[in-house]
Amino acid sequence: MRKLPIGVQSFDEIRSGDYIYVDKTRYVLDLIESGKYYFLSRPRRFGKSLLVDTMRCLFEGRKELFEGLYIYDKWDWEEKFSVIRVSFGSYGLSEDLGLEDYIRLRLNEIAKDNNVYLESKVYYEMFNELIMKLSRSGRVVVLVDEYDKPILDKIEDKEEAIKRREILKSFYQVMKDRDRELGFVFLTGVSKFSKVSIFSGLNNLRDITISERYSAFCGYTQEELEENFEEYLGGVDKREMSMWYNGYNWTGEKVYNPYDVLLFFADGGKYRSYWFESGTPGFLIKELMEKRFYLPEIERIEAGEEILSSFDVGDIHPVALLFQTGYLTIKEEQRLGEMIGYILSYPNLEVKMALNSHILKDYTKVIEKDALRMETYRSLQRGDIEKVVVLMKRLLSSIPNDWYRKNKLHEYEGFYSSVFYSVFQSLGLECVGEDVTNRGRIDLSVKIGGYVYVFEFKVVEEDEDGKRSALEQIMEKRYWEKYEGIGKKIVLVGIEFSKENKNIIKSEHKIIN
Repeated sequence: MRKLPIGVQSFDEIRSGDYIYVDKTRYVLDLIESGKYYFLSRPRRFGKSLLVDTMRCLFEGRKELFEGLYIYDKWDWEEKFSVIRVSFGSYGLSEDLGLEDYIRLRLNEIAKDNNVYLESKVYYEMFNELIMKLSRSGRVVVLVDEYDKPILDKIEDKEEAIKRREILKSFYQVMKDRDRELGFVFLTGVSKFSKVSIFSGLNNLRDITISERYSAFCGYTQEELEENFEEYLGGVDKREMSMWYNGYNWTGEKVYNPYDVLLFFADGGKYRSYWFESGTPGFLIKELMEKRFYLPEIERIEAGEEILSSFDVGDIHPVALLFQTGYLTIKEEQRLGEMIGYILSYPNLEVKMALNSHILKDYTKVIEKDALRMETYRSLQRGDIEKVVVLMKRLLSSIPNDWYRKNKLHEYEGFYSSVFYSVFQSLGLECVGEDVTNRGRIDLSVKIGGYVYVFEFKVVEEDEDGKRSALEQIMEKRYWEKYEGIGKKIVLVGIEFSKENKNIIKSEHKIIN
């Protein structure tokens, strides 16, 4: 069997070794023939570095590496280019090396490889000098990988993040006056910082992040998966694999995350959260909590271009952050006149389960959380809602008092709804927050086995009396009617929480057969 290129970002190594390579060169050729300046944002571990290295080898004229690929007989191998490839992926490994020093070091390495001596000592002047001197031998290609990593590494330290942003801004601005010498420019990273903040002056930089044409530029389509990994697919339920790992979409063909696919096959076909577990979204969770993000909304979010287009240090919209980091993807594009909007949701089951499980870890500190979650699953499966309530009380009581002191989320029902939602989603259940009916919105609905659970949540004062209970609200709105006739028992569940006690103080339920 051919080797799986796990962690291999060198095009040369993959093509020279006995590795599987999914051919993306038709996209590369299309880019080069269609324009000159490009920017692409994709989540981490999506093959961006390999893509950049593929371009490097192409422009360096490494013809032997492309034999058998789409671009092989369509490229002019006689044309000469000089390549400046800068990756910030390794920046930060040495605490002793500042960002300016790192750039100077990399530029001097490139100059040495091309037998060029740089007289300048200022990093952006060195970049300009390097472009000018290399252009004497042919058009210059600039490839920048992980352009944003130095900023993202310090995103919680606003002062340092802004300092690094300004350094990179000065570096990238060099290219706006070197159009005549530049033959092709490609920058890629995870985030999309606003053009004003980091790409000022590069008005001709074409953003292909959200593009039907280039949606499958990184990642594996279903066809690519079956064509390239046929020898590994024996005995694999393709539908289940797709449900777990497929679904990332940028308005075109949806794709699998390559990291998930490779680890899944290497691990003998075991379903696990490979991609999610490779990085901890601590900053993301913090942003969601601080901005009181209502977690059930993740199931279906409407967003405009302005939300998804960019963010900046100190001005990060949680939806943009979720989208750019890969925890949300585009499910549908909407056009209203000249306006463009998008419907966003989880890309797949892996992200849905893992993200909610991680959120629970930040909310609660109960040691036996996994055992509690599994018992919750079994209780829901057998219709024992009273046991579910007992378990959720335990979970809520595990939230440290210090957390309540720092946050006021417990004073509104969205917090408690979010905790229930995260528990159920982390178990892979079919649940919908803010479930729409013709009479209003159900706080949370959950399907499992032969049951449908309809939840209504309410936060009350300790001395509150004489008002409708949560269950009475369900009965009045007749929410259960949405699920009549589907052959499942419908369990109506009203749960009330106390601002003072910060836990469940009343629960009622009613079964509709």
